Amino acid sequence: MDSPSAQLFPPRPTARERARAFATIALRALGVTQLLVLAGLALRAAFAPRERALVHAARALGRLKGPFAKLGQLAAVRVDALAPEARAALLALRDDVPPLPAPWIRACVERELGAPLEQVFARFDARTLGAASIAQAHAAELRDGRAVVVKVQYPWLARTARVDLALARLALRLVSGSSPRDATWREFARGFASELDFAREADSAGTIAANLAADPNVVVPRVIPEATRARVITSERVATLPIRREALLARGVAPAAVLEIVVRAYARQVFLDGVFHADPHAGNLFVIDEPSAAAAPRVLFVDFGLSQHLSRTLRRELRAGILALLNGKLDEFIAGMQRMAMIAPGAEPGVRAAVAAMFARIRGEGSSALALSGERVLALKDEAQALLFATPGLTLPADLLLYAKTVAYLFALGRELAPEIDVMKLAAPYLLRFLAQREDVSRAAAAAGPAGG
Repeated sequence: MDSPSAQLFPPRPTARERARAFATIALRALGVTQLLVLAGLALRAAFAPRERALVHAARALGRLKGPFAKLGQLAAVRVDALAPEARAALLALRDDVPPLPAPWIRACVERELGAPLEQVFARFDARTLGAASIAQAHAAELRDGRAVVVKVQYPWLARTARVDLALARLALRLVSGSSPRDATWREFARGFASELDFAREADSAGTIAANLAADPNVVVPRVIPEATRARVITSERVATLPIRREALLARGVAPAAVLEIVVRAYARQVFLDGVFHADPHAGNLFVIDEPSAAAAPRVLFVDFGLSQHLSRTLRRELRAGILALLNGKLDEFIAGMQRMAMIAPGAEPGVRAAVAAMFARIRGEGSSALALSGERVLALKDEAQALLFATPGLTLPADLLLYAKTVAYLFALGRELAPEIDVMKLAAPYLLRFLAQREDVSRAAAAAGPAGG
């Protein structure tokens, strides 16, 4: 019969499991595992039907985790043209990659906390709540009885980040036939590196929690400092419902009401606070499971690894750029791009032509840009991004790229959750307030200090 301790905690790793973990990390550090998996994908791509190859590719990216799984997550944002099987496989990479064995997780947590699990927790569930690209989460209970979630970073990621990113870029080049532009890849690599910093994540969670504290419909779980380290972060746990249309309808929760809470919370973060949670997908957003959920749902935000503080300079230039776009003032828009060092020397004529084409495309919609639906804004954003990224001599700031990606994620979530709701109309009041500001008064900007902070 198992002892009470064995029922409450994952088993300790055996000598064989420790040896296997050591070998796994060593092979990952050398790039051997990644190359073997990518070679297998190349063979499947050459001989298997396209959709089946995509399904296998999504599953392989999940096994590799890290930046490989994150590329799959990005692909899942705009996969409307794919077959349902391939789409489902890519969407699963958000929060359903294969987890590590429980003994490995026990060893990771004990190494980070510097103590046996039994000294910190009264219980630690061996089963995962979810596993994603960077880490997996486990339910636990502190010795004082508080229910918590323990997020554990995969043990090899910090030491294999450089080789993983290089091989992931190579894989993307092989799959797409072209390499991502340097600015785009730098933003992706920077975002991945920031997600590995759990201390930064804890700070971001605290900042966003304070900024949203006045909103009774939004909850940010409190981080537990005594059980949080560089690669382990512990936070309060509450019962939740997945933020998926079918699951909400089954519990009598209106998806439109939930989407309204999410969009307004993001609009406040982006336009008023200047610091935002930059990963709005169904693996990071939940509805709190409570008796009042059907009448007055509350949304739980988790996983602040990918969050962004917008500098005073970027917020000022973003405001000026949007106003120039709305008023059709091409020269002012180009001047702002020059102030942000987005145009390489000698490249202005080509950039100006590309931006002029974008302006003409927006005027061709036949109405004010603020009156466009969310779907049209998203489509125009994609067209503008393709046009501008194909323009030589144009470099987009990494912060702006992350901002645009967050907007795309939010619109995609709206389409999945409540397609009858126009996300743009929900966000418009906050955007108008942002545009009307003469000075940047956000808390994030004040903390940033001088311009460019």
